[in-house]
Amino acid sequence: MEGHDEKTLAEALPEQITRVQGIIALYKTVPNGQFAAALMQADINAAHKAMLEGDLPGMIASYKSLSEWKED
Repeated sequence: MEGHDEKTLAEALPEQITRVQGIIALYKTVPNGQFAAALMQADINAAHKAMLEGDLPGMIASYKSLSEWKED
């Protein structure tokens, strides 16, 4: 059956938040990583705000922003 492995935004956004929180922890351990960690945290804060307000365009934008953060 098609579509059963696809996630909703309500499922995927919290997963991205958790993933990026892990990346923040990594960046805090490297020299000069604090600035990137602060930017990531700002994206997480925006995602939480959008979710609390039920702001769908904001949630989509936050998902895209968080998805761009990589471990390396």
